[in-house]
Amino acid sequence: MGQVWAGEGSSADAPAVPHRTTVRELNSSDAKRILVTAALPYANGPIHFGHLAGAYLPADLYVRYQRLMGRDVLFICGSDEHGVPITISAEKEGVEPKVIVDRYHEMNREAFAAFGISFDNYSRTSLPLHHRTAQEFFLDFYEKGILKEKTEAQLYCERDRMFLADRYVEGTCPICGNPDARGDQCEQCGSMLSPRELVDPRCKICGTRPIVRETKHWYFPLGEYQKRLEEYVQSKTDWKDNVRKYCEGWFREGLEDRAVTRDLRWGVKVPLKGYEDKVLYVWFEAVLGYISSTKEWAERTGSPDRWKEYWQDSLTKYVAFIGKDNVVFHCIVFPAMIMAKGGYVLPDNVPANEFLNLEGGKLSKSRDYAIYLKDYLAEYPPDLLRYALAVNLPEYRDTEFTWKDFQARVNNELADTLGNLVNRTMTFAHKHFGGAVPPLGPLNERDKELLRRIAQAPQSAGALFEAYRFKDAVVEAMSLARYVNKYFNDSEPWKTLKSDRARCATTIHLSLQAVRSLAVLLGPAIPVTARAMQGMVGAPADEANKWEAAGRLTIQDGMALGEAKILFTKVDDERIDRELEELGLGQRAAPDLPAKELVTIDDFDKIKLLTAKILAAERVPKSKKLVRLQIDLGTEKRQIVAGIAEKYVPEELVGRTIVVVANLQAARLMGLESRGMLLAANDGKGTLSLLSPGDDVPPGVPVK
Repeated sequence: MGQVWAGEGSSADAPAVPHRTTVRELNSSDAKRILVTAALPYANGPIHFGHLAGAYLPADLYVRYQRLMGRDVLFICGSDEHGVPITISAEKEGVEPKVIVDRYHEMNREAFAAFGISFDNYSRTSLPLHHRTAQEFFLDFYEKGILKEKTEAQLYCERDRMFLADRYVEGTCPICGNPDARGDQCEQCGSMLSPRELVDPRCKICGTRPIVRETKHWYFPLGEYQKRLEEYVQSKTDWKDNVRKYCEGWFREGLEDRAVTRDLRWGVKVPLKGYEDKVLYVWFEAVLGYISSTKEWAERTGSPDRWKEYWQDSLTKYVAFIGKDNVVFHCIVFPAMIMAKGGYVLPDNVPANEFLNLEGGKLSKSRDYAIYLKDYLAEYPPDLLRYALAVNLPEYRDTEFTWKDFQARVNNELADTLGNLVNRTMTFAHKHFGGAVPPLGPLNERDKELLRRIAQAPQSAGALFEAYRFKDAVVEAMSLARYVNKYFNDSEPWKTLKSDRARCATTIHLSLQAVRSLAVLLGPAIPVTARAMQGMVGAPADEANKWEAAGRLTIQDGMALGEAKILFTKVDDERIDRELEELGLGQRAAPDLPAKELVTIDDFDKIKLLTAKILAAERVPKSKKLVRLQIDLGTEKRQIVAGIAEKYVPEELVGRTIVVVANLQAARLMGLESRGMLLAANDGKGTLSLLSPGDDVPPGVPVK
C-alpha cells in the first residue's frame, strides 16, 4: 500500500492521526515507480551465503524481473558502518574503525558487483551526506518535542574513561552461570541480558570492574505509535505470516521507549550542545541509510532532488528485503520514525526470509563457519550459485546449503537440462541449417502444446515474482526447459532431417524460440548465462529486454545465429570433497573440537536429563526475561526459573513437554529458587527454541 504519513505535532498534545493517501494495496502495475532496498550489511566482515539467501539475491531477482517488465525501479543499499561490532573489530586489530569499514565496504561492494547484484547505488553510512540526513531526522524529532530525555545509570570504566555499551561488558550470566556472558546476551543459555544484570561485570577492553555512573540520553517513544503500527501491519494482508506474527509478538509485549543516543565515540554525532560526546544509536541512523543512499544516487545522476520522487510520492511502491532478524527494525521501528517525520512512504511489503543453514550447522561469522562470497567467486562463475540459492531460498522456513546439493543443481539442472538443450539446438541449427533460423512450417499438436506453454510461462512465472515466491518462479522457468527437452526428443529431428526436412526445420525453429524465451525467464536468476543465450539466438535487443515478449515468437526466419557455446561445466566429486574439507567436514564428519571442549562418556553420564511437563508458567515480577515454571518430573514436582519471557508467552507453555537438567545445583534468581535448567536451541541471533521430545512423552523419561 502506498502511504505517505503526515508529521507529528508536539508530544504535549495527543498524537495526531496521520493522513493516509490510500487504504488499498498498491500493485506493481499501479505503481508509478518501485523503490527496493536490501538490508545494509555490517562492514565488519565479508558477505557469506546466508546474507545472499536472506536479502540480496531475493531483492535482485525481484528488481531484475521488474526491469524486464519495463517498470521504473530503483535498487538501493550500502554498508552499515557504525555500532559496537565495528569498534570491537577495530580494537581486536588495534586500528581505527575507519580502517575496518574502508576494508569491508570495498570488499563487499566488489563481491556484490561480481555476483551480479544490480544495485543502482551502494552507499555507506560513514559519508557526510548520511550523517546530515540522520541528524536532520533527530533534530526534527527534537524540535517537535517527540524525544524524551532521561537520566539513567550505566556501567562506566574508570580506567578507559568511557561508558560501556552492552557488548563492552562481560560477566557471569545470572540465569545459567556462564562466566563469559555478554552484556546483551548469554550465548550459552540464550537469555537476553542488559549489562547491569551480569554478576561480576568486567570491562571487555581492560578487564577491570566498572562502576555505575549516571548519564543522560534521548529516547524515542515507540509505545506512543503502537496503535498506528498495529493498524499498519494489520492492513498488510499479503505480508508473510512469519513477518506478521513476529510483529504481533512485539505488540503483545507492548512497545517501550527506545534510546536514540548512546555513549560511543564512533558514529553519527548527536547535534545538540552538551551531547557532543555521544552518537546516535545505530538502530536509529542505519535505516536512514536507505534515504541517504537514494540522495547520493540522485546527486550522482545529476538530479539532486529526484530522491524525493521515490520517498515522498504515494504512488511509489516501497519493498524492503531483509532477513527475519531485522523484522522489528523494518516493520516497527522504521515505520514509526516515518510516521513521526511525516511525508515519507512506508514499506508496502517486507518479504523477510528465514535463515540458510550450512551443512547441518548454523552459519556463524564469529565461529568462521561460513562460505564467503569472495572465496566462492575465486573458484566458480556467479550464475551457478545464484541458481542453486534461488531454488533453495528460505522464504517460509529455514533451508540448508550443502555442496552435494550445489553439485546436483549444477550438473543435473543447469548442465544436463538447460545447457544440453541450448547446445543440442544450436549445434543442430549450425550443422544442418547453415547457422540460421530455419523456417517455421505447419504446426502439429506437439508444436501447439509447446507454443501454449511458452505463451503461458511469462504469466505464471511473473505472478510468482509479484507474490515474492522467487523459488517457485525460477522452478517454473526451469520446468519449461525440461519440457522443451522432451519436445526435442519426442520430435526426433535427427530422423525428420532425412524424412521430412520441413518438419525438422519447424522443430528446430520452435526450439530456438524456446531458448530465447528461457533466456528472458531465467534472466533474473542467471543473468550472465541469459545474455550468452540471447547472443546465440540473435534476439533483437528491444525484445530481449521485455518479459512479456518471452511468450511470443520474435525470432525471424533466416536470422543469423551466434556461435554455439558450452554454457556450464560440471562440478566433479573431487572439487566437492575439497570444499567439504575447507569447512572441516572431510568425509562428512563433524568439525574437530578443541581438546578443552571434549568430554568423556563419564562426564556426560553425570548430567541427568529428564523429560518434564510444564504444569504452570508465569512471568517473574520486575523482570523482562524470567519465567517461573512449575514442572512435573514424574516422581516429583519442582520449580525452575528460565530466561525465556522475551520469546515465549508463559500461558502458552502450559502442557508442553520439555527436557531439563534435573541434577543441576539449585540457584536463586530474583529471590526465587530454581532447581534445574531447561534446554533450548539458540542460534546466537535471538532465535530460541525449547527442546521437546513431543507432548505425548510422559514426564520423568531419561534422555540419552
